[in-house]
Amino acid sequence: MKLWLLRHARVQLPDGLCYGASDVAADPALTLAAARHWAPQLPERAHWRVSALGRAQQLAVAIRSLRPSLPAPLVDARLNEMHFGQWELQPWASIPRQAFDDWMQDFAHHRFGGMESTQMLLERVSRALAELRANGEGSAVWIAHAGVIRAVSYLVGGGSMPIPGVGHWPREAPAPGEGLSLDI
Repeated sequence: MKLWLLRHARVQLPDGLCYGASDVAADPALTLAAARHWAPQLPERAHWRVSALGRAQQLAVAIRSLRPSLPAPLVDARLNEMHFGQWELQPWASIPRQAFDDWMQDFAHHRFGGMESTQMLLERVSRALAELRANGEGSAVWIAHAGVIRAVSYLVGGGSMPIPGVGHWPREAPAPGEGLSLDI
């Protein structure tokens, strides 16, 4: 099965803000540009899922406006970005160094910002992947976020749970509006 992983377009926030689970809008013009890029490439009969966050749903709506024959995506909160708790909408530069150090020392289980750990993100994405695999063959499209795409890459690449440490987390993710496809 081929899984297309698309990341929402750039958000309408100043650079340098932490915005994981915050429901912030994506730039409409960049969303349309991403939709124009992806719409012709995506398979007609795919299993579609989209994060419950609006910036991902914006891209799904824009793609379907260009390709109305595509099925409506199912909204799946398991594809939401990681929740950074008290650090949401704070400048990354203002987050105390000790908060990062604590997270890096226990990358799997520390709840950076007090809400969600990397392991919790991996577990919900793993459940979504297991469900996708159980649904059979064909193609799937997920419109999500950098953290979710990294989690999928880690899991599809044979990553163990719990994740042993930050050195095992994929460094690369598609830029906003970009994506990748994986055979799962």
